[in-house]
Amino acid sequence: MKYDLQPTLPPPANSTGLIGWLKRNLFSGPLNSLATLAILYFLAISVGPMLKWALIDADWIGDSREACSSGGACWVFITHRIDQFLYGFYPETEYWRIDTTFYIFAACIAWLVIDKTPYKGYVAAFTLFVFPVIGFYLMYGGGFGLDVVETHKWGGLSLTLILAVIGIVAAMPFGVILALGRRSDMPIVRSLSVIYIEFWRGVPLITVLFMASVMLPLFVSEEVSFDKLLRALIGIIMFQSAYMAEVVRGGLQAIPKGQYEAADALGLGYWKSMGFIILPQALKLMIPGIVNTFIALFKDTSLVLIIGLFDLLAIVQAALNDPEWLGYSTEGYIFVALVFWVFCFGMSQYSQGLEKRLQTGHNTR
Repeated sequence: MKYDLQPTLPPPANSTGLIGWLKRNLFSGPLNSLATLAILYFLAISVGPMLKWALIDADWIGDSREACSSGGACWVFITHRIDQFLYGFYPETEYWRIDTTFYIFAACIAWLVIDKTPYKGYVAAFTLFVFPVIGFYLMYGGGFGLDVVETHKWGGLSLTLILAVIGIVAAMPFGVILALGRRSDMPIVRSLSVIYIEFWRGVPLITVLFMASVMLPLFVSEEVSFDKLLRALIGIIMFQSAYMAEVVRGGLQAIPKGQYEAADALGLGYWKSMGFIILPQALKLMIPGIVNTFIALFKDTSLVLIIGLFDLLAIVQAALNDPEWLGYSTEGYIFVALVFWVFCFGMSQYSQGLEKRLQTGHNTR
């Protein structure tokens, strides 16, 4: 039997605590130390004036540009027009309909993402099949005594969320079907799936939106009238499902061949093996790619301006053309960037938490 006779010595005093962390991470060598000092200098000369302009010297309350007299940021432009940025041209007396719709949706999402909440299956079914009907009648009206609000009056952040949520939810099942079709053993199904995916992935979304708005009505009879928002949603779903299909196909290819053989050994058919064995594992592996696609779609909703729909970015740009508020484009674009960042960062953080909870990573120990 061998014994380790070397005594266990405590770590050096300067290797622990804040000083030790700084030496290991920021000043571990000459090059690293120079880079750290350069970054600190840049932050010192930029962050301070930026915070002074954005927070300390900023104006927050007022009704006109005369309230912006301190020389800092004029957030009065945002606070004065916040309703328009959120609701677009929706009638002011009907704002409660948009609020109710998104409160219901937020409650459903919170119920689904919070751990240990009961009846998740029923809530998911309600969110997918019942809530869209409720949301349509609340937003559009035409039933239950609600006045009709045409979609050309929708806009702002509410329109951005509608486009993103519907596009995300609808593109996912279509993407799964296309991915399965591309990996199918049936030549016709595989060829049609490949043609569809490669065609839509090779066309810019802005072109798809323009063609959906201009060309789609030419393929239907004159008696059929396609709403502009509906045409945009059709174009977004068809475009995004092609990208989602490639993400799903990557997840399916990552599943070991032994899983397919195990499903065959159990006597499971194609759909049962996909539904119970292959797709659940593949979807867990695809979480980063799916969320990345969703974030890209959320940001691409700003392209609907090409067909005359005023999302959050477009409504802010329209407000900047008001002669009363000329010269405050920086505040407007910062507001838009902050809103998009909050939603995209939130999706990213949730996906990382979900990925850890489902243990999608590979343990190398």
